[in-house]
Amino acid sequence: MADNRRRNHHHPAVDDVMKVLSSANRDLILVQRQLDQEFQRSYSDDVNPCKIVARIKKIQEDLVSLKENCRELLAEKQDLIDKARTVLVGQRQSLQMLLASSGLPSTSEADDMAFANLNQVIDEWTAQVRAKTGDERDTDEDINQMLFSALVQNN
Repeated sequence: MADNRRRNHHHPAVDDVMKVLSSANRDLILVQRQLDQEFQRSYSDDVNPCKIVARIKKIQEDLVSLKENCRELLAEKQDLIDKARTVLVGQRQSLQMLLASSGLPSTSEADDMAFANLNQVIDEWTAQVRAKTGDERDTDEDINQMLFSALVQNN
């Protein structure tokens, strides 16, 4: 029991500081309650400064999360585009080779139009990423590298 008292007993100066801090904490809680009550009496919920500040803080927290989700979505979109292009180009080439080896005519112009449309969509996406990164040069730079650069610059 004596050991227990020694562990809980602090130096008198520390005890005094703890009492002052506890008292200050109680006073601040009281002031906060009084301000909340005054604001509730003076303002409706839509214009209550305390509630507006709380909503702004919540929006700021949500914005950070939303920004991260958008980055992840953007990266996933780019990954999907890359995989789709790789698979579709490979399948198109395989189809052309099969048709040629079997003596059948190559794909029709309508099939080439679909492939051209795919490339147009991908080129438009690339142009959008270039516009966001400030890289307007018409180079063959890897779109993933540009996207990564844009994400890193925004951090």
